Amino acid sequence: MTPPLDLSRRQFLAAASLAAGTALLAGCAPGAVPGSATQTLQFWHLLSGGDGVTMSSMLDKVNSAQSAFRIRPTVLAWGTPYYTKLAMAGAGGRAPDVAIMHATRTVGWAPGGLLDPWDLDRLAELGVDDSTFPTPIWEKGFVGENMYSVALDAHPFVLMFNTDVCDAAGVLDSDGRLQETNSPEEFLDQLRTVSGTASGHALSYGYLGDGAQMWRLFYGLYAQHGLAIELPVGGTAVIDKDAAVESLTFMQTLLDGEIAAAQNDYGSAIAEFATGKSGMLMTGVWELRTMQAAELPFDATMIPTLYGTPAVYADSHSFVLPHQTNADPARRDLTYRFVADMLKGSFDWAEAGHIPAYLPVTESPEYADLIPQAHYAEAAQHVVYDPTAWFTGSGSNFQGEFGAAVQGVLLSGDDPAAAIDRFEERVNTLLRQPNPADPEGTFGS
Repeated sequence: MTPPLDLSRRQFLAAASLAAGTALLAGCAPGAVPGSATQTLQFWHLLSGGDGVTMSSMLDKVNSAQSAFRIRPTVLAWGTPYYTKLAMAGAGGRAPDVAIMHATRTVGWAPGGLLDPWDLDRLAELGVDDSTFPTPIWEKGFVGENMYSVALDAHPFVLMFNTDVCDAAGVLDSDGRLQETNSPEEFLDQLRTVSGTASGHALSYGYLGDGAQMWRLFYGLYAQHGLAIELPVGGTAVIDKDAAVESLTFMQTLLDGEIAAAQNDYGSAIAEFATGKSGMLMTGVWELRTMQAAELPFDATMIPTLYGTPAVYADSHSFVLPHQTNADPARRDLTYRFVADMLKGSFDWAEAGHIPAYLPVTESPEYADLIPQAHYAEAAQHVVYDPTAWFTGSGSNFQGEFGAAVQGVLLSGDDPAAAIDRFEERVNTLLRQPNPADPEGTFGS
């Protein structure tokens, strides 16, 4: 079902609720570059630090390669501030031409008309279709029958390893890659072997006060059971408790003080690995440049498949069309051209650690020579996103709710089964609440 193009006052107020309540921004002023026929397209994103530098370079290349349009970027703070402002701009119908959004957030936005759908035929004319994307990444762009996000990348949760430490422990194969492990017991044995050579811990994993870090590892392990948590609209959560408890118990086992520190936050875990004290690190690919800057001898791979089904927790930075009440067809077409150009030029984005979603890039000979990125590129075929619900996704409170429910298991040995019960109760409470952008549930599930 395609959402209505005109937002009612009720929808506008609902968008304000969804966005956590912030004043409406003034709309972006579109138009041509003075003295030329070049159109200026407004592009909002939330990428800062090394990612922001890379994005700026990519935009410069796109701008200089043609004269039909020029991109004017606006960078806003990651998380709630960004999504608040973007939601309110879309609710007012005076949004930027294009924006970056995490793929996991679109399901909460599309029902209320905060996003406009992509024209699949026009994308295909520009060389962007289901044959040029890994299946799980392409499919994540859809809400109902319409595509609302076009992924630039996948940024998965991976395993980095210090090649010197692991070589000394004898856990590398003849190609210098980490030896494959296929069960929890095998991986634990490998980690205990590494602990004998690392000056610190075998594994760095930070979780204290960080629901996202706890969730990323947990849901990847849960999905390796061949399962997905289901959050049906108006229903109750469908969670396989045995698989959930097994996954959480394994996480608890890692934090024994030998394999990994019993109490560690994200920053301390990054520092431990970056200074060469630990053998492995569980983190997102966005930390690649941190380790390169540390001049650390390291490689990276998918987190081992311990429960039978390859699965990697991830999200995707994706291009979306924030709703415009009177979208200009010519400017909209230029926006399509811009997105296609960015996808085709996303090799630079790979250098930042992310896995480009556009297969012609990751299947190129140049990408095969990009190390360690090429060593975890397979993860794009096995990505698992947050369960679909209006309240899930990066920058939402959902992962924090998970952390609040289970941190005691990791920190002080609480009962994993009771923690899963607490999490399920929290999720069911959220499921009883309507999507603020679709309070009557009129949008197809």
